[in-house]
Amino acid sequence: METKEIISSPQNPKIKLLLQLQQKSSERRKHGLFVVEGQREVLHCVSSDYEIDTLFYCPQIADGDALEQIKHLSPSCKCFEVNGDIYQKVAYRGGTEGIIAEIKTRNLKLQDLKLSSSPLIMVLESVEKPGNLGAILRSADASGVDAVIVCDPLTDLFNPNLIRSSIGAIFTVPTVACSSSECISFIKERGIQILTAQLQDSSLYYATDMCRPTAIIMGTEATGLTQQWREAADAHIRIPMLGRLDSLNVSVSAAILMFEAVRQRSVR
Repeated sequence: METKEIISSPQNPKIKLLLQLQQKSSERRKHGLFVVEGQREVLHCVSSDYEIDTLFYCPQIADGDALEQIKHLSPSCKCFEVNGDIYQKVAYRGGTEGIIAEIKTRNLKLQDLKLSSSPLIMVLESVEKPGNLGAILRSADASGVDAVIVCDPLTDLFNPNLIRSSIGAIFTVPTVACSSSECISFIKERGIQILTAQLQDSSLYYATDMCRPTAIIMGTEATGLTQQWREAADAHIRIPMLGRLDSLNVSVSAAILMFEAVRQRSVR
């Protein structure tokens, strides 16, 4: 390790920066760093070729074997030991195994995506709630999608709440932020069909062929998709609503549609 020191004061500049990175997207952009908390999440992160800049750990809480594994995967990171009081100050939640890391930002572009021969892509337009995006990423990881594309995002992809709710899937699933126009061009140039999830002029999702290269497009729960996506669509699909309400949480809807593609492709 390049550095190993003990931090005993919450007024230490490194602790102040850590808190700023957790709380402000402007600070994350300024420093090119974001924060990952928890043994499992940090391991997912470094195993996906992200680089740790600074590692903070509490020896009374941290698992020694996991800590050594993280250090082995990021041998050049700076390492600081903190006491229990400081760890409780900087930790968002309990049960995070005494490990918090500042990670160097890596922004994927559309052109960086490596798609399979028959890709499945989840596209989210103007997603606002980090928890919803995190849950969708978990389902995307489980269903083996090629990529998640977030168009015109209203939330920072490195928001701590998103990372936490995704339990590290933000690192295991290639995730790109871009404009809707850029995304539509990217998808159409590659001959991928666009399926927009919407109630109007739509067919039942399980009656639509998802075995071919497919991009599933989801809008916000409040306003749905913009006209730009509706016009770009090859087909409109819907989930039947048999109760008195007319919508599902966007993360639930996304999971249903992704796993329908998995079902169709597994029985073909």
